[in-house]
This record gives sequence, C-alpha cells and structure tokens, in this order.
Amino acid sequence: MSMGDKGLANIRFVWTCWKLNLASAMEYRLSFLLLAGMMFVNNTIWLFFWGLFFNRFPIVQGWELHDVMMLWAVSTGGFGWAAMLFGNFSRIAGIVATGQLDVQLSQPRPVLLSVLVSRCSVTAAGDLLFGVAVYLMVGDTSLRGLLLFGLALLISGALFIAVMVLAGCSAFWIGHAEGMTQQLFQSFIALTTYPSDIFRGVVRLALFSLVPAGFISYMPIGLLRDFDPLFAAGAVGMACGLTAAAALLFRQGLRRYASGNAIAMRS
Repeated sequence: MSMGDKGLANIRFVWTCWKLNLASAMEYRLSFLLLAGMMFVNNTIWLFFWGLFFNRFPIVQGWELHDVMMLWAVSTGGFGWAAMLFGNFSRIAGIVATGQLDVQLSQPRPVLLSVLVSRCSVTAAGDLLFGVAVYLMVGDTSLRGLLLFGLALLISGALFIAVMVLAGCSAFWIGHAEGMTQQLFQSFIALTTYPSDIFRGVVRLALFSLVPAGFISYMPIGLLRDFDPLFAAGAVGMACGLTAAAALLFRQGLRRYASGNAIAMRS
C-alpha cells in the first residue's frame, strides 16, 4: 500500500471513529445536553466574575474585559474541539499504565492516532459552543477576524493535545503517572485562562517555554487584537514542534511498552 493509500485509509478510520463517538454520545441525548450545558454555564459564571473585576479595574496591564472574553473564547474553544475529536489526549498516562494499549497495538493503524480518536469528551461540546458564542458576541466577525480566530483555536487545541501527550508518555518510564499528569492538566488549563501579562520574570519565561500556556493566553493580544507576525510564527512553530515531539516520544515509549513494560506495570 502506497503512502497516499495509507493516508486515505487513516482519514477514513478517523472519520469512522468520530461518527461512532458522536452516535454513542447521542445514544444518551439528555445526558449529553445536560453535561455540555453545565460546562457552558460553568464557563459563563467565570466570565461573570471577570466582568465584576473589570467593572472595578477597567484596564489591567493593558488588558480589558473584551480581551479576557476573547482569551476564554480561544482557550475553551481550543480545548473543546481537541477533547471532542481526540478525547484521550489527557488520559495517555492511565492508558499506558493499565496496559490498555494492547487493543490499539493489535490494529493496523497508527497507535497514537488510534488512542486519541477512540474517545469523545461529552462536556467538551459545551466548551466549544461557549468559545464560539463568545467570539460571535465580542469578536471580529470579518473574514480576516474569522480566519485568525480559527487559527487561534487550531493552535490552542494542538498545544493542549501535544503538552498532555508529552506528559502522558512519562508513564512509559515511571509507571503510574496519572496523578502527576492530571495536576499538570489542571494547571495548564488554569494558566490559559489568565492574561499572560500579569506574570513576570521566571514565571513568564516558563509560560512561553516549559509550560507553553502563554502562547494560548497571549493570543487575544498578539494574534487577534494587534497581530504580531513574530508571535504568530512562534505560536505556530511551538504547536508544530511540540506535536512532532509528542509523536516521537510516544513512539520511543512504545518500544519499552512492547518489551514487556505493560506486564510489569499490571503486577
């Protein structure tokens, strides 16, 4: 089979998984709507408190309420599509540690891709809808604004996936790492919902390097409000670089798993 045929086969496989995940979610439609709706309301409450804050302090380090609303649109929207389409990205550590990769290893598909698309997060639909709704309310709805917002969502989601896959791969070497990766997951989400300019010094440096949440939290300024080509290039480069690194590290870890690591971790 040629590379082109393999690519088409993988696309069909991913599309089929997405359809099955959606059908499974729709099987319990009321539960789906309630969970997604609760997440939408939860995000709305957070923005309500931000509104109270900016009513008292209209400008904070150059950020206004409009910018924070767009920050939440980018963060929740990016997380939403990533968790809906590649719902296992935050569960890699647990899947590895409990030997659940055996199922994917028996299939003639890329293992990491198969793992990621085998689950859909129902609540993430509320995040995605919330992000889009906020953008339609306060964002630039011109063609240029729409394209930039789409790019912001793509970068945001890719960073969420790549960072958590990289963290999850630690389970190949240290065994049960679910607690550590979940702490990182929650911290990463939290950092993407605060204006990056409130951080200074070493913390700010870390936000644009070790824990690249800053590339998400600065997008309302550097990409959507005042387009900065250097920041845009850096954000795209970071997303692509981390995605490639995540795929490579997972492949390296898979060699350890295949050598009997799963049996050791199950005992």
